Amino acid sequence: MAKTYKKPEALSDQHTHYCPGCTHGVIHRLVAEVIDELGIRGRTVGIAPVGCAVLAYNYFTFDFQEAAHGRAPAVATGIKRVRPDLIVFTYQGDGDLASIGMGEIIHAANRGEKFTTIFVNNTVYGMTGGQMAPTTLPGQRTTTSPAGRDVEDVGMPFKIAELISGLQTPAYISRQTVLKPKYIVRGKKAIKKAFQYQMEGRCFSLVEFVSTCPTNWGMTPVESIQWAEENMLPYYQLGEFKTPE
Repeated sequence: MAKTYKKPEALSDQHTHYCPGCTHGVIHRLVAEVIDELGIRGRTVGIAPVGCAVLAYNYFTFDFQEAAHGRAPAVATGIKRVRPDLIVFTYQGDGDLASIGMGEIIHAANRGEKFTTIFVNNTVYGMTGGQMAPTTLPGQRTTTSPAGRDVEDVGMPFKIAELISGLQTPAYISRQTVLKPKYIVRGKKAIKKAFQYQMEGRCFSLVEFVSTCPTNWGMTPVESIQWAEENMLPYYQLGEFKTPE
């Protein structure tokens, strides 16, 4: 019987370090599948962040660079400007992109740098102990907000897709998730669009993924999916926020 499902060539044989129930692995696979289908593995460069995906370079079979915390857009800008023939993407979490790296991503997007960002939003600092992130929901408990996020004190969570889509220059901004198979299909289509727009030299693109963090949320993988659907999706609504004219 012929195989209908196999590992993408763009993924390595390494076992990942991610916690059970973490969706980074699913998102990695979608990126790899798109790169294979577009035939761009030989000219793709990824930028690994500081955060849970810090070891992403071990899980793909194309070139990767490591960036200082929050500085992946700056590294991507340099690579893409020097080698515009390459397909360049950053892979960043909410602590990396929306906190220390907020200035980097906003200015790169506003300049219209021709790279792609895959942004994983799980509302918490995953790698460093579950602290409150810029995306932590109102009332959500973390190690640094044990009574829940107090919006009177720290403000409302950032909606990155909406924030960047409000800029004049960026042209493809989408928010997706991988909580269920139907969402995974849509998420892959968004990633493919983002890379295709880059291949055409058209625009900066960002695909945000609403994700889970069972370990730091103190939940089972199944519980975390249900929690994300009930609490994250009403606030972080899915869809395409901006497309090229």
